[in-house]
Amino acid sequence: MTLSSIRDAFDILRWLLTIAGVFLYVGDIWTDIVLAVKYFQEEQYVWTGFTVMFILIGLLVTQIFSYAWYWDDLNDPLLNPEGKKEISDMSKPGLVVLHAFGFGIFTRYAIKITAFMRPQEVHKKLFCVATDLSMLKLFETFLESAPQLLLQLYILLGHNEVSVMQCLSVAFSFCNIAWSLVDYRRCLRRSLPYIREMPSGLPTAIYLLYKICTITSLILSYSLLLILSIYTTVVLTVLWLLATIWTHLLETKFCSSRSLEFLYRAVAGVILTFTFFNVKGQDTKVAMTTYYIFCTVINIMSPSLMALLKPELQTSTLLLTISGLICGCSVLGLVCLILYYVQLHPRRVQREEDEVDDPGKETKSLARIKNFLKP
Repeated sequence: MTLSSIRDAFDILRWLLTIAGVFLYVGDIWTDIVLAVKYFQEEQYVWTGFTVMFILIGLLVTQIFSYAWYWDDLNDPLLNPEGKKEISDMSKPGLVVLHAFGFGIFTRYAIKITAFMRPQEVHKKLFCVATDLSMLKLFETFLESAPQLLLQLYILLGHNEVSVMQCLSVAFSFCNIAWSLVDYRRCLRRSLPYIREMPSGLPTAIYLLYKICTITSLILSYSLLLILSIYTTVVLTVLWLLATIWTHLLETKFCSSRSLEFLYRAVAGVILTFTFFNVKGQDTKVAMTTYYIFCTVINIMSPSLMALLKPELQTSTLLLTISGLICGCSVLGLVCLILYYVQLHPRRVQREEDEVDDPGKETKSLARIKNFLKP
């Protein structure tokens, strides 16, 4: 097999994976919209409101970031060396209209999909679009999919309301979370020349298992606490505020404007409510250890409180099953975390002696990545 045929096969695989990403993104939003309509028809207006709220927050925030990054690219001398008034065949007014109607991410997907039909040099020029897309997908996942998953699990477990559409919503949210996490991690590591790319196969599987298990155990624990008391929402809000404040104290420099930076820090706070997130590209051993000790305490506390405060459920098959899932996912997730970072984590590669760093010659997309990620 020639190098050209291998490259072509790899491009086809990436194209298929991109199509799968679009399918998961559309499926996740579509099932949530249908579910909101179902709740409205059943006069369950509270569930309708929360379901719609999470959809709108995810769409609104990702459109804001997407538009801002397109604006940055228009003013980037590398991506727009001729100073054109349009980028990716779109003018500034066109960008406003697209993002006002929520088509920012779809536009980026369209650019990425059609890029596989263009010459290799165009692929390189559009790489920043793919990187920005992975970031936007991560933001959307934790602003919409993760809260939606928590809400639907709370309704399913606490109110004994089960429907096919609820199950589909949970399934799509779960798959969307898994997909965005791995895609984001691989894309960011591939974007930095002095960082080894995340290998396929076992390392990717172990990393995915670590993330999915730790997030699943935490969301199930939150669900049990919500069933015990609706005031758990206050606790979750406090956790988000603390995470946002911590991100602010780190003085992140992810965005080109101060107002957008504050929004990014708030989004990072939401992500930290569900999983660990390296918000400033720094050594995270102490922070990650502290974070998962706190998560372990929550995972132990939630089923214990449920058993103590609702003794009638101590022999309940549902409680025993959920408690077993929390315990099993927590242990498996931590084992995979340790295994990945001790044995499988890609290390920094040695730079060439004649390599010169020139921040002034980087695209703004790459500058955002370097401000964010450190191995």
